[in-house]
Amino acid sequence: MSILLGVLLMIGGFSCLFTPLLTFLGVGHCIVIFIMIFGIFGIVKSFREKRFGLDFVFSIISTIFGICALIVPQLTLVSDAVWIYLTAAWFVLLGIVSIIASIKVTKPTGSKIWIVQLIFGILDIIIGGYSFFHPLVLALTMGILISIYFIETGLTMLISGIAFASQGEN
Repeated sequence: MSILLGVLLMIGGFSCLFTPLLTFLGVGHCIVIFIMIFGIFGIVKSFREKRFGLDFVFSIISTIFGICALIVPQLTLVSDAVWIYLTAAWFVLLGIVSIIASIKVTKPTGSKIWIVQLIFGILDIIIGGYSFFHPLVLALTMGILISIYFIETGLTMLISGIAFASQGEN
């Protein structure tokens, strides 16, 4: 079974590799479904615990957004755009944190490793800033990374399935 799933994942990964934008949009669709499921579970939890505070309100909003985004495709595109800009902001924040951490590392250690961390922090800020102004590039990149993940996971499953099958024959 692992061999079959591995092959299917690899085929899917190569398919996604040639359509990175569609892959990104598909993942955005999955995120909308997860938001809706999160909302439904939150509502059920609120009723079980008989607590109807902000968590309950947020769960209702999440469920409504998920249902609306599934019915109205433009809302899914809005959630995709938000995801892109949140990712860009994450890169900028990650870069700032890396730069601050590199400055703090210089004093206690005295090693030159802080330079690498500083360079990566600067690169993160550049990637995040670039992504704000060119969100389509980030969407394509995310689609490619997702496809690479599928290919890598499929190959791992294939290899481990073959190894497991050969051990079973001994």
